[in-house]
Amino acid sequence: MTYLAKPRLHHPELPKNKLGYTHRDYEGAVSTLCAGCGHDSISGAIIQAFFELELPPHRVAKLSGIGCSSKTPTYFLGNSHGFNSVHGRMPSVLTGANLANRDLIYLGVSGDGDSASIGLGQFAHALRRGVNMVYIVENNGVYGLTKGQFSATADRGSKSKRGAVNNDQPIDLVLLALQLGASFVARSFSGDKAQLVPLVKAAVLHRGAAFIDVISPCVAFNNHAGSTKSYDFVREHNQAVNRLDFMPTHSRFGAQAAQGARRLQPGRSYRGNKLPAAARRCGRDRHRTVVRTARCHGFACGTQHRRHSAQRIARSRARSRRRRAGEVQRVVALSAQVLDAVTCNSSSPRTRGPRGV
Repeated sequence: MTYLAKPRLHHPELPKNKLGYTHRDYEGAVSTLCAGCGHDSISGAIIQAFFELELPPHRVAKLSGIGCSSKTPTYFLGNSHGFNSVHGRMPSVLTGANLANRDLIYLGVSGDGDSASIGLGQFAHALRRGVNMVYIVENNGVYGLTKGQFSATADRGSKSKRGAVNNDQPIDLVLLALQLGASFVARSFSGDKAQLVPLVKAAVLHRGAAFIDVISPCVAFNNHAGSTKSYDFVREHNQAVNRLDFMPTHSRFGAQAAQGARRLQPGRSYRGNKLPAAARRCGRDRHRTVVRTARCHGFACGTQHRRHSAQRIARSRARSRRRRAGEVQRVVALSAQVLDAVTCNSSSPRTRGPRGV
């Protein structure tokens, strides 16, 4: 009954955030996707993230391309700005909108066919330029609108619903985003809401290009035995490299964990368990190693890479320059005081004693 409109009336005691909005205020139209589609779970996570962040929907501009994934912006944030572009051209439209109005939060939703095939060049240059946006790819490994052909992200050896085996190497969008210099890169699973919601919240508040690759099984054409992007396969091979939460506040506090107290930084995602040894240090090379190693056994989900934006780095450098300038001024002032004291002592008359004493 997806053709029925949502009723305007709702329970008067629905939970509200500080803005007075309920979950219904962040929803959109009724989904027309297949029942059980992972894309609807991603829409639910986006709704939950914006509700918890207490952001008004009219501050958001959502853009998409062509495909099942690109239909989903209709199903969340119904009171926000929206634009549905042509196939693979969403990043350039988002870039132009961002240049025209930098006060909005830009949310780009695309699919593996839309971003990894016809729109691969647009995807690469948007991340390379560091456009301030949240770029979510709903990755199911097939073209759902055209009866389930393999997409560019389909894993080698994966079987289609008709039994055909994919012999081509896949394009890993997470590795590509790391290589292109995106300042926030993550991978998640549509069936893991506890992990996906904090990732979306962290990406929304991140300044710079934030990219999230979400494995989202297609129940119609890619949810069978032999598929590497089915619900059963992803749940069995999902390697959560971290457990996430997000603090949008600006106060620091210590968290007592089983492994000892940890210092948590405000306004960013944090890890609640230990990462593999290869990912304990920051750096794109080490994160790429984690992603490549996990591909032998499944998917590495969670925050893969996050670095400060160029604006934040510039502010940090400016603070360092001001601090050094202040230290120089203090040294100069102290030197002047010492010089004055020496001058006063040398010019003051001395008391002479008897000759020969």
